[in-house]
Amino acid sequence: MRAARSLFAILALAWIVLLLAAPVTALGAPIAAAVYAFGSVMCHQRPERSFHLAQAQLPVCARCLGLYAGAAAGAIGILAALRSAGPKSSATPSRLRTILLVAAIPTATTWGGELLGAWFPENLTRFVAALPLGAAVAVTVNYVECARPPRTELRPPRILI
Repeated sequence: MRAARSLFAILALAWIVLLLAAPVTALGAPIAAAVYAFGSVMCHQRPERSFHLAQAQLPVCARCLGLYAGAAAGAIGILAALRSAGPKSSATPSRLRTILLVAAIPTATTWGGELLGAWFPENLTRFVAALPLGAAVAVTVNYVECARPPRTELRPPRILI
């Protein structure tokens, strides 16, 4: 279980590094092109809603970057919490649902305000509002994927003649 949590944290951090490195290496680097292409599948990539680094737009918008940064922080936080508290978890499905709903409020507020045309927050606000939701999703994924019992090997069916 610990290996799965560590892998999740490493992958979340690696994605953040790739997102931040892509604009800097955008001139001719195939990996940067792949990151931008993958980012386009999940994000609208609108320039006015994205951060820019080295005068190049990041592969995802500010809100998506906040979600991913929050997920990386949440994955690392789970590792740190389990290291100090041990393997026992006080998380329950209802507690996780509550955490997810509360963590979604800032993102829902900024998104809803934009949708209604009532509020157009700056990119930093979009980014910061998405951090709690990203962290809560990472905690939930860690709980769901890593807290369930280990899978048993499937045996081929016996053929009776």
